[in-house]
Amino acid sequence: QVQLVESGGGLVQAGNSLTLSCAASGDTSCISAMAWYRQTPGKERELVAGITSGGSTYYADSVKGRFTISRDNAKNTMYLQMNSLKPEDTAVYYCNADCPRWGVVSTYWGQGTQVTASS
Repeated sequence: QVQLVESGGGLVQAGNSLTLSCAASGDTSCISAMAWYRQTPGKERELVAGITSGGSTYYADSVKGRFTISRDNAKNTMYLQMNSLKPEDTAVYYCNADCPRWGVVSTYWGQGTQVTASS
C-alpha cells in the first residue's frame, strides 16, 4: 500500500505562483510513474503533468511553459511548480502514483488540495 499526501494549495491572485508537494509513504519502492491531476465540479478529472521514475515528463497543453513537475526519489516526494496562474487553473489538485507489480498496476490517489487563482 502507498499513501499520498498533498500540500501547498491555497488562494493566490492570478499571475502569481504556488508549489504543490506530494509526499509518498508506505511501500514506496514499487512506485513508477507519478502525476498531478485536477478536477473542477461537474467535470472529469484531467491529467495536468506526469513524470516517470527516470525523470521523463509530460504536460497538458494548457499548462506547458507555466508548470514544472519534478520528483525527489530520495525523499519520496513529487512537486508541481505552478507559475503565472490563471483563474482557469482553479481546481482540486490530486497526486497520483502507479505501482506495477507482477503484471498488475495499482493506482493510488491523494486526498486532494484546493488551488484557487482569483482574477
